[in-house]
Amino acid sequence: MGKLLLLNGPNLNRLGKREPGIYGSKTLSDVEKELSAAVEPFEYQIDAKQSNHEGQLIDWIQESEGSYDGIIFNPGGYTHTSVAIRDAISSVTVPVIEVHISNVHQREAFRHTSMLAPVCEGQIVGLGTKGYFLAAKYFIEN
Repeated sequence: MGKLLLLNGPNLNRLGKREPGIYGSKTLSDVEKELSAAVEPFEYQIDAKQSNHEGQLIDWIQESEGSYDGIIFNPGGYTHTSVAIRDAISSVTVPVIEVHISNVHQREAFRHTSMLAPVCEGQIVGLGTKGYFLAAKYFIEN
């Protein structure tokens, strides 16, 4: 059975409540359950984790080595600021796809640059929570 790690960074625990006009009405729990159900027929499982703390996200990335086929990662605001998370991603052989629910390129200028994208397998932005499913499909098919 394949295993994917779903990581969500700061404030994503507020999905469904925080700015629903931008992020939608689904909760993070809804997304996790739907994604788990979607990958199950392909004999994959999702381990979902969320933290508002940079160090915890780094620990989970480092611990992923040898346990996961891929990481689906919405780093939230750390996308634009965290050299430490970038270094953690580059330190593991597990491929990472960066996912953002909103189209960061249509938002404030500071959101236009990802510190993480250059060390990720790919980046999916602006497709709502469907981006998580597309990242999982990529890992299942490759």
